[in-house]
Amino acid sequence: MQSISPIYTANMTDHQRSWFYAEYQHASREEVVGVLLAIFLGCFGIHHFYVRRNGLGILYLLLCWTGISAILGFIDAFFMPGRVRRYNAQQAAYIASQILGSHPGPCCPACSKPVDPNAIFCIHCGATTTPSTNFNPQPTA
Repeated sequence: MQSISPIYTANMTDHQRSWFYAEYQHASREEVVGVLLAIFLGCFGIHHFYVRRNGLGILYLLLCWTGISAILGFIDAFFMPGRVRRYNAQQAAYIASQILGSHPGPCCPACSKPVDPNAIFCIHCGATTTPSTNFNPQPTA
């Protein structure tokens, strides 16, 4: 498995990072598998189904009796590593956005980063956050 760019996990906690790697390992595809599928089963378009290009996979299935898809499948073997890398990058970006978008608690209205629910000011940018119900700026009489 290839290494993942740290740009996807830059703003994550250790827990979120481990969650990301577990999900990415499950969703990612291998380049070698894509190339082998294109060489040996390319006439049926299986390599397109592997990277979820279902429309092209169905087209190859429809053309498998002509022999054209076998030639195209062999040619596609040379392009599969790039397609698999692009697919993996899309999966990593999607997983990271889902993990970073699902943090618990309120966000700062100015910088959109998570803040403590009891905080009055954002620790990231210093902007005023929505005061909690426990905070009462006026003294009680």
